[in-house]
Amino acid sequence: MDLEPAEQRILGSLLEKQVTVPASYPLTLSALRTACNQTSSREPVMDLDERTVELTARALKDRGLVRIVWSDTGRRTLKYHQTLSEILGLGDDERAVLTVLLLRGPQAPGELRTRTERLFPFSDRGAVEACLERMGKRDQPLVRRLDRRPGQQDYRWVHELGPVDTGETPSRPAVDREAPIVDSPDARDDRVRATYGVVAPAYARELSDELDGLPFERWLLDHVAAAVRDLPIMDAGCGPGHVTAYLTAAGAHAQGLDLSPEMIAEAQQRHPDVRYEVGDLRRLMRPAAAAGWGAVLGWYSLIHLAASELPGAVAALARPLAPGGLLVLALHAGADVRRVTSWFEAEVPALDVVLHDVPDVVAAVQAAGLNDVEWYLRGPHEWRGETTQRLYVMARRA
Repeated sequence: MDLEPAEQRILGSLLEKQVTVPASYPLTLSALRTACNQTSSREPVMDLDERTVELTARALKDRGLVRIVWSDTGRRTLKYHQTLSEILGLGDDERAVLTVLLLRGPQAPGELRTRTERLFPFSDRGAVEACLERMGKRDQPLVRRLDRRPGQQDYRWVHELGPVDTGETPSRPAVDREAPIVDSPDARDDRVRATYGVVAPAYARELSDELDGLPFERWLLDHVAAAVRDLPIMDAGCGPGHVTAYLTAAGAHAQGLDLSPEMIAEAQQRHPDVRYEVGDLRRLMRPAAAAGWGAVLGWYSLIHLAASELPGAVAALARPLAPGGLLVLALHAGADVRRVTSWFEAEVPALDVVLHDVPDVVAAVQAAGLNDVEWYLRGPHEWRGETTQRLYVMARRA
């Protein structure tokens, strides 16, 4: 079809919003421009003015790829509806893949599985690859596979509807964020328990006073402690309990939960006046004596999850929040999966640490029904030996 970049962005945006916000679809011109210029889930980010969007959409109408209709409620307003999916005869899975490729450029199968979560629930990475192969074998192929370059862990795919900038040095290297559960989620959980069981004493000894040298983190935790009023706080994935104890010292009713019994033992020994228990943050319950948690923290406790697991874990943390309650996440930011086999001078089971992109984390938070999303990105403290950017996200339940 030889679609120009602005045409690709308009059709991709219409395809996306038809599924994610059906109540406001078809889109007005203003809503279409906003969708095209989103700063999340768009690569590259564009700044199309309203006139450009209108003229481009009308050109697509002339080609039969967009239908312009009058609003059937309220004041008479022109609205824009894509017909690309009808013309190409796309299945729901093909439509989801093509939408993300139009909006975000070259993608690896693992990335596509994560980023199509709200559009189509692929069962696994193999289902994405089967869909791509089917789309590529059409009489007029819709996608093609790019050659894998040195340093890439996976093949990337692009759509065939128009020119796509593949870049000699891609801004977002392909990374398989499904690697942690390549055998199974249960096997990964076993590795997490075993690893933290081995390092628990050294981990607690080295990191229990880390907040003393982290002014931004202290500021954020103080804000959370002050914002929850009399409602309790859950530190889900509390490790040796130092963050839970800090919140308690700040006047909050905080308690901790962790998958590792050894970590909970360290927390109870070091902070006997704080409540800690062994448990899975993905099965977090409401507190017994309140309508919900005033805040739930996922403080570096989601770093071993595969990308496909992140939305579900975020939703599980958000679900038991009280109205107005805060979800606070701390993660490593970036495009990488780092394998740990030695930690605190001890040999441990091979464990993956997943770095996440900011837009993907924010999208997961929004998909969990939270609003007033704030996020902060700080560089690594080299004096602490940090090698990753740190992402902090805070959002509120309505």
